[in-house]
Amino acid sequence: MAERDPDCIFCKIVAGELPSLVVAEDDRTVAFLDVAPATPGHTVVVPKEHHRDLLTIDPEALAACAAMAQRVARLATERLEPAGVNVLNNCGSAAWQTVFHFHLHVVPRYVDDPLRLPWIPAAGDRDEITATHERLTA
Repeated sequence: MAERDPDCIFCKIVAGELPSLVVAEDDRTVAFLDVAPATPGHTVVVPKEHHRDLLTIDPEALAACAAMAQRVARLATERLEPAGVNVLNNCGSAAWQTVFHFHLHVVPRYVDDPLRLPWIPAAGDRDEITATHERLTA
């Protein structure tokens, strides 16, 4: 298990040093409601051990977080009846990561909710996509 970061807000929540509204917990993860929710039911899933981000978390802890995110998404779907669910991870400051303890956001989506992400899917440049593929698979 990775060491706890004494300055990390999520480590403090896991340790019970800061209050949270836990919706689910197991031996590896904790899921609690976000204090600045994007929509009703917005939940944060964290590993109990400290991992900075997606690039540093070990595969077993990542799998445990993914399983808990699925559990929370099912719970939200059953109890809150959203039209859909987003599961998001922000890795790095440029990707909106503000707490540097790996976490997944489980965001119930409602037909009339105001949440809009800045990325709007549109057809990409095929040559650029092909060039990126070549760089990734070289």
